[in-house]
Amino acid sequence: VQLQASGGGSVQAGGSLRISCTASGRHFSNYLTGWFRQAPGKEREFVAAINSKRATVYVDSVKGRFTVSRDNAKSTVYLQMNSLKPEDTAVYYCAAVDDDDVDYGLRPDQYDHWGQGTQVTVSA
Repeated sequence: VQLQASGGGSVQAGGSLRISCTASGRHFSNYLTGWFRQAPGKEREFVAAINSKRATVYVDSVKGRFTVSRDNAKSTVYLQMNSLKPEDTAVYYCAAVDDDDVDYGLRPDQYDHWGQGTQVTVSA
């Protein structure tokens, strides 16, 4: 599976962005897909994940603001980000792993496939 993240950009605080992660390869519907982010000088941080049954999990700091969803027909997972804050500024990465291999996918080392990252910048 190869992943391509897109849709990043620059917005003002309070604004919205939707970023996408499109996969090539077979059986994408069987994969758990996660979003991580990494700000300069910080470790990569879990943001959200969605499994093959569309169950979702979020880090507390984005609950109620971000929504992860998937369109298996398009082999794409989305991260809708609303009420953005300057502290959301980071490079956002998508990652995927076979759903049978992990439960929630909260750690980067649980994933087998990674996209290249897309920059999200939120100004005050």
